[in-house]
Amino acid sequence: MTSLPTPTAKKLGLVIDLDTCVGCHACAINCKQWNSGGVAAPMTDIEPYGADPSGVWFNRIHAFEVGEGDTGRTVHFPRSCLHCETPACVTVCPTGASYKRAEDGIVLVDESKCIGCKLCSWACPYGAREYDITEGVMKKCTLCVDRIYNENLPEAERVPACVSTCPASARHFGDLGDPGSKVSQLVADRGGYALMPEQGYAPVNRYLPPRQKSSCDSAAKAAPVALAPTAPDSAGKFLQWIDRLLA
Repeated sequence: MTSLPTPTAKKLGLVIDLDTCVGCHACAINCKQWNSGGVAAPMTDIEPYGADPSGVWFNRIHAFEVGEGDTGRTVHFPRSCLHCETPACVTVCPTGASYKRAEDGIVLVDESKCIGCKLCSWACPYGAREYDITEGVMKKCTLCVDRIYNENLPEAERVPACVSTCPASARHFGDLGDPGSKVSQLVADRGGYALMPEQGYAPVNRYLPPRQKSSCDSAAKAAPVALAPTAPDSAGKFLQWIDRLLA
């Protein structure tokens, strides 16, 4: 079985805002595009336009209906590898193919060592492993290691593909081991939480909970502020009429 490295302070990961995620799947599509040409390529698709398509996706988005009536809402829940501090997928691997990097905490798969036994997928409680039936190996989110450390890219673009493409800015990337980092502060301010912490694997990624719907309703139902006419008397009767109409 594979051992874990000595924990280090740096813990790269994602913070996902469930309040602003609109379920557009842009993160999943850009993840697929980037990694199809990167270190985890190929990302196999079988009958993508058929009746029963299947394939490898590192990022999947699920939609849930929460509550009923006026209190109900749709919550879009992106799911990918959480890069746990003590990942079971690593410790059960018999060949060392699944491993955790000591320098930044990212969990990866060395496909040259993977025998496709699927022990890691059975051990992962988050369903984050993807078996490539064509290649016969297990694959997973890499946090785009070939992108975040790529010095040929502008510094602002050295983030995972899913983060770079999110139109709602619902995805954030950074060092969650640094209490002073932007992502750590965001988690502290919004009450970000780890997924299923009772499992004991200490996932690094955090989710920001949806805000209370009532606060949005209150703002929507609040009476609009009346606008006082601003056109001076000298502006003419027509402009004064337009000003009253807009007010």
